[in-house]
Amino acid sequence: MIIAVDFDGTIVEHRYPKIGEERPFATETLKLLIRDHHKLILWTVREGELLDEAVEWCRQRGVEFYAVNKDYPEEDGTNNNNHFSRKLKADIWIDDRNIGGIPEWGEIYQLIKSGQPFNRNHRSSDNQYVDNEFNTKKKKHWWNF
Repeated sequence: MIIAVDFDGTIVEHRYPKIGEERPFATETLKLLIRDHHKLILWTVREGELLDEAVEWCRQRGVEFYAVNKDYPEEDGTNNNNHFSRKLKADIWIDDRNIGGIPEWGEIYQLIKSGQPFNRNHRSSDNQYVDNEFNTKKKKHWWNF
């Protein structure tokens, strides 16, 4: 599976342009995903020296990305008749800007390993909401569509 991973706010706490403290278990989880043969792409707004610093920060912690801000290592923006797109072709994006924020890294790993979609609350067959964490039905309120 190809997994795009954001840096600031996802692997480390937000301190841009500085590098914040590592979020708990972020690099350990990324190393597990690499061990499980997933291709990780660092997908960040960082460019130039700031990007180099982030890549080196990860490398020092044992995380080597398949590609950085592109689909594959050899992509340089000049192939495909100059039809280069920064839009990645990833299966999953791990980013703190997701709706609902980012789950803990342990939960991320378990979801990817199990193939389960990230969905904290979903409707059961009887149209009531189920809290996946406790597998309990919640009362349906008027504001739940």
